[in-house]
Amino acid sequence: KYIIQDRAIPDVRDGLKPVQRRILYAMYDSGNTPDKPYRKSAKTVGDVMGNYHPHGDSSIYDGMVRMAQPWKMGHVLVDGHGNWGSMDDDPAAAMRYTEARLSPIAMAMMRDIEKRTVLFK
Repeated sequence: KYIIQDRAIPDVRDGLKPVQRRILYAMYDSGNTPDKPYRKSAKTVGDVMGNYHPHGDSSIYDGMVRMAQPWKMGHVLVDGHGNWGSMDDDPAAAMRYTEARLSPIAMAMMRDIEKRTVLFK
C-alpha cells in the first residue's frame, strides 16, 4: 500500500494545498484585503512562516506565486503587483520586490470565516 507522505496534495473541498490555505488565512487575518494597498510579499511570507507554516520561506512564496498567476489558476486568489513570472517559465522576482493582497474572489471564499462553521485543528 502506497501512502503519499512527502508531498501535500490539494484538498477535495476547495482544491487548495495546506500552504495555500495558510497564506490566504494569514493575509485575511492581517487585513491584507482588496480595498487596502498592496503589502510586500516578504511581510506576508514572514507572517505565514512565523504563525502558521514553519517549513521555510521558499515553499510559502512558491505557493503565493502560483495563486497570483492567471495561467496556473482558473481564478487568481492573490492579486499580485510586480514581476510574478510569465507563461514562458520566466520565474517571479524575489519576494522583496513583489507586493500582493487578496483578490476579490479570495475574499468571497473568506466571507463567512468568522462564523466558525468549520472546525480548526
